[in-house]
Amino acid sequence: MQIITDPHAFQQRAMAERASGATTALVPTMGFFHEGHLSLMRWARENADTVFVSLFVNPTQFGPDEDLDAYPRDLDRDARLAEEAGVDVLFAPDPRAIYAEDHATWVEVPTLAQHLCGASRPVHFRGVATIVSILLHLAMPSMAVFGQKDWQQLALLRRMARDLFIPTEIIGRPIVREADGLALSSRNVYLTPQERQQAPHINKGVQHIAALAEAGERSAAALKAAFADYIAQHIPGAEVDYFELVHPDNIQPVHDLTGPTLAATAVRIGKARLLDNTLLLADA
Repeated sequence: MQIITDPHAFQQRAMAERASGATTALVPTMGFFHEGHLSLMRWARENADTVFVSLFVNPTQFGPDEDLDAYPRDLDRDARLAEEAGVDVLFAPDPRAIYAEDHATWVEVPTLAQHLCGASRPVHFRGVATIVSILLHLAMPSMAVFGQKDWQQLALLRRMARDLFIPTEIIGRPIVREADGLALSSRNVYLTPQERQQAPHINKGVQHIAALAEAGERSAAALKAAFADYIAQHIPGAEVDYFELVHPDNIQPVHDLTGPTLAATAVRIGKARLLDNTLLLADA
């Protein structure tokens, strides 16, 4: 596996692969790999001739009071895991190599960033869209692979690629979970032992809502109230950043469930802000 830190060198390698006719896959990450990241890499390895992984803790998607400095990092460990997963190139640039001092260009998809994470993290998706646009222009991959835990991000990037005619297929892969249902996240390391015992109730709460919808409940207000009650009962110290029911493609809230609907949440437990989601009425 080759490790590249210079964006221009990475772009040259990627352009050479593309010119050769190879099918290329990019897995964008912020590092501190877990099984969710590795599952994306292994899927890419099975479906592409050449696999690129970017490892970049992107400063522009963090707000001023968020965990940029505390975000877990371990390049040596990540490089070993990426190589074991069959990655061909690990791109790990310094932020100064990506963002010039006078950087002035941003990519935004405002209608898809209004709700869910965008409501409480107003700069987040501008940073996400900008860095992924940069990575796609550097790598020009046949496909880019993301996890569905960040469903809003996935929908937003698909819209960005469509609207800007970026010739990359945006692939979403299922959430990878611990045996007790907790969605894997690099931020799970923030949890204390007691908080880790409570955290699976986030997914259990989401599944409780899915069961209510399956049983015939169609009122978004009733389902939101039921989720709030569940979390208050099972994780009394948690703060629900949001629990929303939205259209899975345009991320706009729905009042009543009339077809496939995304149930998505972000819950703060101690220092950790954890995401989860599920698609309701997927066959409707």
